[in-house]
Amino acid sequence: MKPVAMVGSAAFLLAALAGAQTLPQTYIPQTRFASGQDVVPSFDGWLRNTDGSFTMVFGYFNRNFEEELSIPVGSNNMLEPGMPDQGQPTYFLARRHAWIFRVKVPADWGNKELVWTLTAHDRTEKAYGSLKSDEEITERIIMTRGNLSPGLDDPNKPPSISIAPVQAASLGNVLSLTALVTDDGLPKPREPKARPAVETGKRQTNTAARPRAGLSVTWFEYRGPAKVVFENSGAIPVAGGQALTTARFSEPGSYVLRATANDGGLSVTSDIAVNVTR
Repeated sequence: MKPVAMVGSAAFLLAALAGAQTLPQTYIPQTRFASGQDVVPSFDGWLRNTDGSFTMVFGYFNRNFEEELSIPVGSNNMLEPGMPDQGQPTYFLARRHAWIFRVKVPADWGNKELVWTLTAHDRTEKAYGSLKSDEEITERIIMTRGNLSPGLDDPNKPPSISIAPVQAASLGNVLSLTALVTDDGLPKPREPKARPAVETGKRQTNTAARPRAGLSVTWFEYRGPAKVVFENSGAIPVAGGQALTTARFSEPGSYVLRATANDGGLSVTSDIAVNVTR
């Protein structure tokens, strides 16, 4: 009987291995959609104002990895209650963008909800803003983009930014943009450290210290009927209190461009409206 038992065990093992080879994979890689997906509005918290009123703060998540969408104010892009246009963006960059726009509500708002509705590619999404205690945020959270803050005793003050008046904009011309920025010089830019030499055959050593960029400005499109192409799509260093770039437009209409000044720890924004003619 003993040899029979061994043969049976071996047969069972072989059958199990054969079955294991035909099992479906348990890991499903994430599907990346370049286009064709919708935009999800998000409620990112509320601020307490000194006059007793409150400010609702919203953002969005464009599910596409490449496609940028223009959704004009109207039935596909509106806030309720109140007027459909309450300053929300109409141009949506790819992926996640938090703390993008604000709506002030009165002190007697109570338990009501402010609802932002977005419809794109035949799909409707909503974000519900309310004054729940666990959703209260501070300006510091927004200025640090949700990063950990050293606390109220942090000596770093946020930069200030304004945008110089612009010339008339048209489809055939390049629009010059000048952001005027001042800052307290904190935090000090961190110089990159040289990696230590490693002997051949030895394991590589890494440093956790990352170089901290100095004062810089980035631009993006907040409102507009079509994509705006900026000369510099990344961070523009501030030199002499200014950060310069240009913008090109492919369609006429009303645009809002936003500049963000970042000192390496805190960021602030400023908007400029541009009317583009043919």
